[in-house]
Amino acid sequence: MTSDASRPEARGPRGFIDRRARDLAAERRILAAVAEVYERYGFEALDTGAFEYADALGKFLPDADRPNEGVFALQDDDEQWMALRYDLTAPLARFAAQNWETLPKPFRRYAFGPVWRNEKPGPGRFREFVQCDADTVGSARPEADAEIIAMAVAGLEAAGLPAGSAIVKINNRKLLNGLMTAAGVTSEVQKLVVLRAVDKLDRLGPDGVRLLLGEGRKDESGDFTKGAGLTAAAAERVLAFTAAGAGDRSGTLDRLAGVVGGSAEGDEGLAELSAIDAALTGLGVGAERAAFDPSVVRGLEYYTGAVFEAELLLQTTDDKGQPMRFGAIGGGGRYDDLVARFTGERTPATGFSFGVSRLAAALKAAGRDLAADSRGPVVVLVLDQDRMADYMAVAGELRAAGIASEVYLGTSGMRPQMKYADRRLSPAAVIIGGDEFAAGTVTLKDLDLGRALASGVTDNAAWRAERPGQMTVPRTELVAAVRRIVSSATPGDAA
Repeated sequence: MTSDASRPEARGPRGFIDRRARDLAAERRILAAVAEVYERYGFEALDTGAFEYADALGKFLPDADRPNEGVFALQDDDEQWMALRYDLTAPLARFAAQNWETLPKPFRRYAFGPVWRNEKPGPGRFREFVQCDADTVGSARPEADAEIIAMAVAGLEAAGLPAGSAIVKINNRKLLNGLMTAAGVTSEVQKLVVLRAVDKLDRLGPDGVRLLLGEGRKDESGDFTKGAGLTAAAAERVLAFTAAGAGDRSGTLDRLAGVVGGSAEGDEGLAELSAIDAALTGLGVGAERAAFDPSVVRGLEYYTGAVFEAELLLQTTDDKGQPMRFGAIGGGGRYDDLVARFTGERTPATGFSFGVSRLAAALKAAGRDLAADSRGPVVVLVLDQDRMADYMAVAGELRAAGIASEVYLGTSGMRPQMKYADRRLSPAAVIIGGDEFAAGTVTLKDLDLGRALASGVTDNAAWRAERPGQMTVPRTELVAAVRRIVSSATPGDAA
């Protein structure tokens, strides 16, 4: 035995979490549903290694506030630095550049897996999490953007989000560049202040953003934030641009043309959005599922054309029951400069990405907690230690029929065994004691039904007498009876 002083403390590293079967099952269900959609659209699966050479990651960062050193890196025996992948897009760019001559072009791939970020962890912010991406590399057509958007909509709904509970909002960087020209913004610093002001529209409203576009704004605490210094007319033009997104997509385009039309980049952005609108219409994706929203300004230091963001529309509450805005559950856009880091030649690309845990949280907010739906195996209780071979035979029979099952291998009595089955989230318990062996029968306990009925119990004595959810069937009908119980359980059950 080691001394207390020499024993390590059992603790997990900050920013990393342990996940049990129910969370993993929920994650697998999301990924399986989304993968099926992506493959139906003709995208192939790709898996790259967890490590990339650090110089391959380069300055590939989706937002300016994420430091380039925010990766977990180590030096190989050849003195080259490798880093755990920060996301799934940088490895795609490296793979595409490395294999471009042999790839079908455009190259359409989807990928999912863990990514790692060496950043300060916090509530809902982890250093390791699972992402799911889909990208098209090698097509500059706006229809490639539209297809990614339509696929994102279909994927989120296939994962379990009810239709109408989320929307993909679309903008175009070229429209914003045209707006900056029309508003007289010339410096990159001033442009960044304008974009940050627009990004606060949901929180501050038009009046607060108007102040940030002008001289500045003092918040409730008295702190003053310096503004972009636009003229009143220029500020109103920016606000008119952000307000142009109400209604259908064609109406939004008409309003945007009145704000940014006439500039070369603005007209180019409008033409691209018009083509996206036509393709989405052809794909049967209406404005209630994918809308043009000029207030979307995410990742504009990175995206080169269309930008899109999936947002949960449902009213949600925080841990204290207070209303809160859930916000984005995924995003993407066109990035035409990434592969060029390796080849020197601009290669068009577009894609969409979401975090699996983030989507699982959105599903829970939408009333679809996949983790709560998961079920463990059927548990065969052991009431006679001398008949272990018979209990093993029962479990083997259930497994052969495709029903997940296990024999209780502890040494406790019946009540602790039932508690064990409950903690395993078992849909059913199989009970065979001396009476059942003698009569050639099996007693089954429908644990899901028991859990449901238990919530309304007022008389414990009556409850014990009625034994709800319990039935006795001939031994020959074991598999059929268990299958009925398991098939009536919630999705993600043991079968």
